[in-house]
Amino acid sequence: MAKEQVFRRYDLHIRIQHIMMFTSFIVLTITGLPIKFEQSSISSGIASLFGGFDTMFAVHLAAGTVMLLSFIYHLIYLVVYPFVAKKASWAILPSGKDFTDVIHDVQFLLGFRKDPPRFERYSYKEKFDYWAVFWGMAIMGGSGLMMWFPQIFTQYIPLWVIQCARYAHTDEAILAITAIFIWHFFNVHFNPRSFPMNHLWYKGTITRSEMEHDHPMELERLDRENGTSG
Repeated sequence: MAKEQVFRRYDLHIRIQHIMMFTSFIVLTITGLPIKFEQSSISSGIASLFGGFDTMFAVHLAAGTVMLLSFIYHLIYLVVYPFVAKKASWAILPSGKDFTDVIHDVQFLLGFRKDPPRFERYSYKEKFDYWAVFWGMAIMGGSGLMMWFPQIFTQYIPLWVIQCARYAHTDEAILAITAIFIWHFFNVHFNPRSFPMNHLWYKGTITRSEMEHDHPMELERLDRENGTSG
């Protein structure tokens, strides 16, 4: 039986960035929730696992640093990759098709259409996941740095802004946790075709059958470019 064709979807740099992002996110979740809900007995129990609140907070700061580094790594990658690969891709940018795909998908899920929308390189769900990181990093990263280095930021902004940063930081964190563990996990790992885990995050490859299901328009384009068909 012939081995199924596979396509390289994510290179090593993207996989490293993703691993840095999700591992730091998990650590930030574990160490951050006890800080927000410090009066809870569960929070004190979690803090004790780290040897105390101070150690847990230090781990939280370290994980935040890793997350910021992964974001910086990605920004550098976005600038350098087009020069190395000698090509630039704008596929991740939102487009009018994304909005029509949302409507199409809702109609499909409600039974008003027989077939789901057909996606190119990225679906609207993947684009939402991607761009959500940017506003999340702006809010959580910015507010986190304000709280970490108030003596620096108070030279340029009023104290009340830094005091408000705590609320922005924790509320955005709750939103991010909810989005990741419900929206992202279901779409990527918990849907029936991938459960219990989508292997793309460490393999970086996707099979032809997966392409046919998830990115049929991209597959058709690649086949045309390569002069092949199924």
